[in-house]
Amino acid sequence: MIKLRVHANPLACNHRFYELGALIGSRLIKGIIMAQLQITLVVSDENRAAAAAVYAKYKQEFLDGAAGATSKQLLIRSEDVQVLHVFDTAENANAYLASELFTNDVVRELSPLLDAAPEVRIYDEV
Repeated sequence: MIKLRVHANPLACNHRFYELGALIGSRLIKGIIMAQLQITLVVSDENRAAAAAVYAKYKQEFLDGAAGATSKQLLIRSEDVQVLHVFDTAENANAYLASELFTNDVVRELSPLLDAAPEVRIYDEV
């Protein structure tokens, strides 16, 4: 028997909840639907602090102003840096990529710090 626990107060969580019917065996479950925007950046060691400052500078404005935005994280490894954005829908993730905040501010400030073109991917998560 599979038991799933549903958060008693979905508003206390950092995601919007949607009902998703999926059959697993003969059981119907409910899940969360979100979208993740992953932007992978190649940034040299000497430019990483400046790139992290751009992330920090615009993080709250992103969370407050981007439609459907629920979180933003900076992930660092020796090969590259990844900025992970979580949205309620893929449509809102795509809209952010066309927004003034992204194109006029973030891209403008990050571009001189990059060693290669960024990789941009949007994933639907179920």
